[in-house]
Amino acid sequence: MLSPTRIYVEPAAALLPRGREVLDRFPDAERVEVDSHWRIPELHGDEANARRWVRIKREALVLGVKKSLSARPNGRSAHFIAPSTANGCAMACAYCYVPRRKGYSNPITVFANIDQITGYLARHVGRQGHMTEPGQIDDRAWVYDIGENSDCSADALVSDNVKDLVQLFRGLPTAKASFATKYVNRDLLDWDPRHRTRVRFSLMPERTAKLLDIRTSPVAERLAALDDFRAAGYEVHVNLSPVVVHDGWLDDWRELLESLGDAASPATRDQLAAEVIMLTHNQPLHEVNLRWHPQAEDLLWRPDLQEVKRSEGGGVNVRYRRGLKRELLDSFLALVEAHAPYLRVRYAF
Repeated sequence: MLSPTRIYVEPAAALLPRGREVLDRFPDAERVEVDSHWRIPELHGDEANARRWVRIKREALVLGVKKSLSARPNGRSAHFIAPSTANGCAMACAYCYVPRRKGYSNPITVFANIDQITGYLARHVGRQGHMTEPGQIDDRAWVYDIGENSDCSADALVSDNVKDLVQLFRGLPTAKASFATKYVNRDLLDWDPRHRTRVRFSLMPERTAKLLDIRTSPVAERLAALDDFRAAGYEVHVNLSPVVVHDGWLDDWRELLESLGDAASPATRDQLAAEVIMLTHNQPLHEVNLRWHPQAEDLLWRPDLQEVKRSEGGGVNVRYRRGLKRELLDSFLALVEAHAPYLRVRYAF
C-alpha cells in the first residue's frame, strides 16, 4: 500500500513530536523541504501526472501543519466534520471527490499538530453539552466525522493521529468519532474504542468495485471484518455507496446484500445501520480519468441518465436526473428491505 521514498516536509511540522515520529518511521525516505503542503507542483495540480498517480500515492508522503481548526456542521453522516488530521489517500477510487481539492494525484498529507487538533475537539465537544434530541445520526451522542478528506484506516499506516482520536473520543461520554473506510487495517482492533468510534465500511458489488475501487481492500475482506470490529468495541455501520447504475446493477446489489447478511453475526446485525449514496460524478475528473482509467468512465459517465448540477464551489458535477434518481433510489431501497430487512437505512440520497 505505502512505500514512501520521498517525504515533503513543512519545517514547522518537522519540529513537532508527531512530525519527528513520522520521519523516524520512514528513515530511508528522502526529505524535501516545502513552504506549504498545498503547493507542491510535482504532486498537485498537474493532470499530466495521471498515469503516475498510483506510483505517486505509493511513494510520496507529505508532512504539514493544519493551519485552521474548525468543526463544521454536517447533518448527514455526522453532526460535525472534525478538523482533518490528514488529507489525500493512498487509494485511487475513480469516483472520489477529494482529489479535486488538491490536484488529482493527492497522496497522503499528515498533519503533525495533533495535540492542537485533539485539544480543539475536546473543547468543542464540551461546549455542546448533552444531546437532547435523538435523530438519524445518533440517539445519544454528538458524532464527529474524523475522516472527511482521507481514509483513516490508511492514515493509521503513517502516523498515530487516528489512534489518538479514537483514544480521545473513548473518554468523551457525550460524543463519538466516525469515519468511512475501504481499507481493512486490523491494527485498529487493538485500540479499545469502547463503542465511542463508529467505523463505516464502504461496500459496493465486487464486479463494480474491481473496476472503480482502485487499491482498496477487496469487498469480501471488508465484509469479513465487520464482526471483528464490532467485537473489538467499535460501532459498525456500512456505506452502500456509491450506487452506480448499469446493466444488471440491482442483481449485483442483491448478491452483495445476501453476502452482507451471511457475513454479519446477529449481534453485528442488531447494531448495523447504513448510508445510501447515489453516484455524483465530476466533469473535470471524468476528463482526467480518461487519461489513466477510461474503462471506469463507461460506468461513471452516463449522459443518457445524468444531468448537470453546479456545486456550491461552482464546479460542474453530474448526477442521475432528478425524476429518474428517485425511481432508482426507490428500487434500491426496496431491494434492501427485501434482502436485508434488519438493515436500518439512516439516510439515502
